[in-house]
Amino acid sequence: MTRAENKGTAVVTGASAGMGEVYADRLARQGYDLILVARSEEGLARVAQQVLDATGRRAEVLAADLADPVQLRRVEAVLRARQDLTLLVNNAGVGSVAPLLGGDADAMERMIALNVTAPTRLSYALAPGMVERGGGAIVNVSSIVAVATEMMNGVYGATKSYVLAFTQSLLHEQGPKGLRVQAVLPGVTATGFWDVLGHPLERLPADIVMNVDDLVDAALAGLALGETVTIPGLHQGERWTAFEAARRELSGLFGNARPAARYLPG
Repeated sequence: MTRAENKGTAVVTGASAGMGEVYADRLARQGYDLILVARSEEGLARVAQQVLDATGRRAEVLAADLADPVQLRRVEAVLRARQDLTLLVNNAGVGSVAPLLGGDADAMERMIALNVTAPTRLSYALAPGMVERGGGAIVNVSSIVAVATEMMNGVYGATKSYVLAFTQSLLHEQGPKGLRVQAVLPGVTATGFWDVLGHPLERLPADIVMNVDDLVDAALAGLALGETVTIPGLHQGERWTAFEAARRELSGLFGNARPAARYLPG
């Protein structure tokens, strides 16, 4: 197969299945070589072979549990030493449908490690080099629960709200220096995510479940359009634009030396 234009190397976490696997395929077809990160070395090897067979692109495998601090730092060190990295897709994550105080606190801590700490540290590892080399892109997979925080487990929603806020702040700080940043907010997507949660997709209305290929294709289209926030399932894009405008306007009203009149005595 004829190789597409070389766009450098993309790092995809959670790349052994689901959204990560589709990202690997699409990015290879766009002209990226790949570094694939996930816990399952067998799954990564399968995806890497698929990429090679379909596109001729090289896909390196880096098996690691990003929720483990030692393994995460090993991945950071490997990536920080590379000079060819032009795209990072922070896709690895875990969720929960347990009630906020009904879950295992250790499981919630692991969720925070994977959903919050890992994308933060990997972004810290790659962003400075990208800026120094003249640009690159970081894609952070968040969720619609970043906004609709009541929909699922509260810790899960909080982690995805963090990812959205981190993305917006990263763009504010590093965007003028040439770094592109995108947060992707999927809704219900047809991946193994739901089986892991013990909540099969068959229990959900079919008209709210998006095909994973459609989801990733839409996310990459949003990246090409220069969107900071891409919500594939939101058809009324102007509603998000209005929401963001209202949020920014409201944030400018917070800084006052005196409390509001409603909080004053009498």
